[in-house]
Amino acid sequence: MVLTIKAGLAFTALAGAFLLQPSVHAQDNMKQDSMKQDDMKQDDMKHDSMKQDSMKQDDMKHDKMQDDKMMHDLKAKTLETGKFHGKVHATSGRATVYQEADGKLVLRLTNFKTSNGPDVHVILVATKDAMDDANFLKDNTEKVELGKLKGNEGDQNYEIPAGTDLTKFRAVSIYCERFNANFGAAPLEKF
Repeated sequence: MVLTIKAGLAFTALAGAFLLQPSVHAQDNMKQDSMKQDDMKQDDMKHDSMKQDSMKQDDMKHDKMQDDKMMHDLKAKTLETGKFHGKVHATSGRATVYQEADGKLVLRLTNFKTSNGPDVHVILVATKDAMDDANFLKDNTEKVELGKLKGNEGDQNYEIPAGTDLTKFRAVSIYCERFNANFGAAPLEKF
């Protein structure tokens, strides 16, 4: 009889273990599902936060562009300006040299538009104007490189190196080095 009772207790213990095991697994699954949902919520929150940060950065860039424009309108002194011309590569817009409050010189292209091309640069040239067939690489015309063209359309700024003599460098050229081609030029005149 004691043996029967021990067997009965063992059987009950085994049955209890089997009955409890699915509920333990269910709790584990519920914990895992809850953790997955928490992870997904955190990912969504991170994504939303990143999106908001990106939007803030875009707003800051826009504000910076507005500040730059206002800086040129309010603090910078206009020194020289000229309109672009170009026949082979239709080029239009205005080039203006500003002197900022700290003395730094900046060339600003406004309402600018030209052809797209490879290896196009913005340069100052020591000449009064530059025709479509001007070749600054082959002749000995002095030039000051301001940088690669940032875009073939739109407003853009280029820093002019300190010490550049604007009485000597009288024109801005949009110049393709690969094909030795002047896309367009703007003769500069005192403002």
